[in-house]
Amino acid sequence: MGLFAAGAMNIGGVLVFSRAFTNVAINDADPVVMSNFGLLMIAIWGIAYWGAATITSTIKWLVGAFALEKLVYVVVWSYWISENSLAQLYSKDFFAGVFYSIYGPNDFIFMLFFAWVFLLQRPGK
Repeated sequence: MGLFAAGAMNIGGVLVFSRAFTNVAINDADPVVMSNFGLLMIAIWGIAYWGAATITSTIKWLVGAFALEKLVYVVVWSYWISENSLAQLYSKDFFAGVFYSIYGPNDFIFMLFFAWVFLLQRPGK
């Protein structure tokens, strides 16, 4: 269930808040990480989460990779939030403001979930 939720957040969040990749305020706020290419890759990670949810054998190292991927986004978001103004972003575009407000905490929650699944998985099960 958690893998499906992570996928839905990645895919749905990108499509809604980027207005199907047309919201340039998200791109402008972080042109490296949140370019349309970067947003597309976030959606593709969502598809990978959905695919992992269908695996019936151990996914220990796969969810370990997912936890590391989320850690990278949490670190990037933490740096971004320390160097930028959410108020200015909200004044420019409400959806972009909401996107940048939630993406770090959302990724932190799913990072913890993936780490928890990693720790619970036993090899060969």
